[in-house]
Amino acid sequence: MENFQYHNPTKLIFGKDQLAALPGGVKAYGNRVLLLYGGGSIKRSGLYDKVQELLNEADVQVVELGGVEPNPRLTTVEKGIQLVRQHEVDLILAVGGGSVIDCAKAIAAGSHYKGSAWDIVMKKTVPTSAVPIGTILTLAATGSEMNGGAVITNWETNEKRSFGSIHTYPKFSILDPQLTYTVPQDQTVYGIVDIMSHVFEQYFHASENAPLQERIGESILRTMIETAPKLMKNLESYEHREVMLLNGTFALNGTLSMGVKTDWATHMIEHAVSAVYDIPHGGGLAILFPNWMEFVASKNPAKVAQLGERVFDISREGKEDAQVASETIAALRTFWTSIGAPSTLADYNINDEKLDLMADRSMVRGETLGSYVPLHKEDVKDILRRSL
Repeated sequence: MENFQYHNPTKLIFGKDQLAALPGGVKAYGNRVLLLYGGGSIKRSGLYDKVQELLNEADVQVVELGGVEPNPRLTTVEKGIQLVRQHEVDLILAVGGGSVIDCAKAIAAGSHYKGSAWDIVMKKTVPTSAVPIGTILTLAATGSEMNGGAVITNWETNEKRSFGSIHTYPKFSILDPQLTYTVPQDQTVYGIVDIMSHVFEQYFHASENAPLQERIGESILRTMIETAPKLMKNLESYEHREVMLLNGTFALNGTLSMGVKTDWATHMIEHAVSAVYDIPHGGGLAILFPNWMEFVASKNPAKVAQLGERVFDISREGKEDAQVASETIAALRTFWTSIGAPSTLADYNINDEKLDLMADRSMVRGETLGSYVPLHKEDVKDILRRSL
């Protein structure tokens, strides 16, 4: 296990009817709020009206920015920064899923920086402060409600990059499972894949002696596998939405990454694919992750085999690690297909035309990518070819 420090300052407000905590959460930071949301689903569901009513009753001044994209764009971040500065906003309230929250984080950090927010995303500068953020989560997926990370797309350069800062952790996050009832089936599937993928990225680490972190990750995965099929049959089940929501938070709030060298290669490859083709993040991960596992298992099958035994209940009796790993990957593919996830890039009409560009865009951390089995550019191209 590696040496580590852990600090998570986000106040999690979880459960039924917890929206009532919103006025107190906002007023702790001021009276001027930037209300940030996506494509309008919160208006169709009635959540927008409820939030406005609570803010009005608390005598909070509201400035709005809607239309945040599923892969939030730098241009939208820049609009938000202008509004924050123009109206001297005290707090950014992100109402929606991870994309809206990620956008809020980039706005929050960029508002305290004189240059372009893209400098922060590209890690040319490190945030030293940020506008406070509050969130009302409507989708179980990214875990962005309880971490400082964000992913932003620069559509002009076809780049999708991530950054993180202790200053961009939300001050509070309200998680009411009832607010996720209206998430459609496809977005629910993408969220399930994203949550499981976050666990995989930390489970396949390059450190020794981290049994607790691995066992916690395995527990999340087993819970997902048990719950997901039930949820797909009843999208308005409070019981199943509740479990899914908390799984999503714990998959990426720092618990699993304590003391380990995490991987994240598959996420970097998916970011490259969706930066070029603008596909759903969860859909891209569902396609790429089994092919990444297949590639790394050909080099080091032990952890993939461990995953299969502990999570998918695959017997290891009389089998080599390579065989168990192969059965594990088949089980993962079968599970994701069973809930409706895509399986090939062809499902999004993607061929090998821009294979080199996607491989180039993947290599954002130097000559190699990932830690469990470090990948070179040709390895990434191999994984992309397997995914076509």
